[in-house]
Amino acid sequence: MTKTTLSALFTVAILLSAAFVASSGMVEQAYAVKSQSTTPQKLFGQKTTSKVCGEQLCHDADTSVKTERTKTMMELKTKSIPVKEYKTKSIPVKESKTKMMGSDKMMGSNKMMGYAKMHQSAVVTKTMQSIQDPAAGHESHQLAVILPPSNKIYKGTLTYAASEPVQLVALHGPLAEGEATGQPIWSPDGKTKFALTFVDTQQASGTWNFAGNALAVHTKNPEPFTVSYTVSYMEKQKSDTVKSGTMQSIQDPAAGHESHQLAVILPPSDKPYAGMITYAASEPVQLVALHGPLAEGEATGQPIWSPDGKTKFALTFVDTQQASGTWNFAGNALAVHTKNPEPFTVSYTVVAGQ
Repeated sequence: MTKTTLSALFTVAILLSAAFVASSGMVEQAYAVKSQSTTPQKLFGQKTTSKVCGEQLCHDADTSVKTERTKTMMELKTKSIPVKEYKTKSIPVKESKTKMMGSDKMMGSNKMMGYAKMHQSAVVTKTMQSIQDPAAGHESHQLAVILPPSNKIYKGTLTYAASEPVQLVALHGPLAEGEATGQPIWSPDGKTKFALTFVDTQQASGTWNFAGNALAVHTKNPEPFTVSYTVSYMEKQKSDTVKSGTMQSIQDPAAGHESHQLAVILPPSDKPYAGMITYAASEPVQLVALHGPLAEGEATGQPIWSPDGKTKFALTFVDTQQASGTWNFAGNALAVHTKNPEPFTVSYTVVAGQ
């Protein structure tokens, strides 16, 4: 081996040794930096000593923090309210405020509790088979009663699917003596009589908003049918704006309407109404909502109704060409109307607020 080759090998060996020593020093310096890291309390303050800042770098943090966090999560899960319970128990907020005002307000609180019970909502899903309709004149028909006849006022929504096209039924009453004067009637015993809202959908499925003292599904066929449904409803407390009634129309007092008939369900008011009416009349009717009274100059082309020629209301006039049905409405008055001179009878359930 020549002197030149030996010299080259010697130089390479020296360079490799220097690289090894340098890298070894860097590793030792890195470990030193890690072992002398700044403590959490110096970086973030004394209060952060026990805080978890990542399981890998702060594995020495107080393990009770993680235990406490797990415990809190378990408590939240245990105290969670089931959805069904929440939906079926709706108590007004005012009740809790009344209780917090002291013992002198407890009587008011009890009234609010009674109000809440009367306004509880319910959602029912069910499948049933119809039975022979027990009403006189309906012996060859089939009936499935969803909400039975009651002096309570129901308001809600029915969504259904039947084995054949069905008719939807709401009852209003029971009627007082002499109130059955032309409108469709349903009676289970020939004595107790209800006015009958009868909606022939000619469909086997659908959705219906209703108000009444009973709810049913019906066919005119003698063979039983099956219906599956979900009904969401409330039992409403009676008031001036929540009621079932029967009335006979009178001559319309408005100028230009002298030959018409009118039955005022909710009288004109400064405060607007909003709600639903389900009705059954002795003939096809029009539905009326009033808006106003109008200020000077506001009556400019829209239909107008005025009881005295001075006070004027804008007139929503819906010609249903039906003797029964349901209408969701809003306005300063609600009425049922015909363009015929002879009086008509209308039975109804209205659920409205102001």
